[in-house]
Amino acid sequence: MAVSGVGNTPMARATNSSTPVKYWEIIADNLSRAGWSWGCVSAVGSHGRTIFVADAHRDDRKRFVVRADEKLAAFVELESAN
Repeated sequence: MAVSGVGNTPMARATNSSTPVKYWEIIADNLSRAGWSWGCVSAVGSHGRTIFVADAHRDDRKRFVVRADEKLAAFVELESAN
């Protein structure tokens, strides 16, 4: 199983400024500004399909975890949950 991930730690958010911003990144930045810590991992399942799991949590013990077939869909669902 191959796994990769992103999150809002300083190391994970270091990006090349010439790279176009993706819509999921805008949602992630909005989550960060609203006080959420977040992360996303992708994995290839046993049938060869990629799945994305995104997680957002705050200090007030609120937490959301979503699973989707696309990264953008996972972040849109996180955005609508909070």
